[in-house]
Amino acid sequence: MRLKLIIIASLLSALVGSGASIAIVLGVFSSLKPLNTPGLLVVSTFLLPLGAIVWATVFVYRHTARRRKLQAVLTALLGLVLAFGAFATAVVITSRAARVPPPPPPRNIA
Repeated sequence: MRLKLIIIASLLSALVGSGASIAIVLGVFSSLKPLNTPGLLVVSTFLLPLGAIVWATVFVYRHTARRRKLQAVLTALLGLVLAFGAFATAVVITSRAARVPPPPPPRNIA
């Protein structure tokens, strides 16, 4: 198995696909309110990582001689996991901490 090819292709597809989607969301949408109305731009944020992963899978399939299907599946799964990790990291980094007010002091009723 060409493990280096699988890792590099998966990593590159996850970075390109999820990076482009994250850039679109952070650059175009200043708030998350427009994401409630689906449009072509919102759909493209889901299609970019999927397209990059499919491209990497086909690339690995075409550039290996043995166990093509196994390597292609491994590339797709690793790319999906890495893309999900990139999305989760972007959510954690860009989220704002919600300030929770302290509870009111108890009242003495006597």
